[in-house]
Amino acid sequence: MNWILLIIAGLFEVAFATCLGKAKETSGTEMVYWYLGFLVCLAISMYLLVKVTQELPIGTAYAVWTGIGAVGTVLVGILVFKEPASFWRVFFLTTLIASIIGLKFVSN
Repeated sequence: MNWILLIIAGLFEVAFATCLGKAKETSGTEMVYWYLGFLVCLAISMYLLVKVTQELPIGTAYAVWTGIGAVGTVLVGILVFKEPASFWRVFFLTTLIASIIGLKFVSN
């Protein structure tokens, strides 16, 4: 169950980064809503991270959380914000995913 919560926490990390990107593109009331979304997603992500670190090793949990956030944010950047998907970006993204999976297999 802790690993599922950790994945959800990582997805909320992607969500708060996405909110920051969308807030940058908007102004006025819409920008305020994106920043509020950022704060809500940040709070949920942090709460879940704190909860899972009570059972999982902090080093592993934090590495997986940031890895999920990094992978997800790069994918959102490519798919939503039209950032480049060069060979080397995709290659290193793949190695990051492999590392996250590896940490899962060598941890509790």
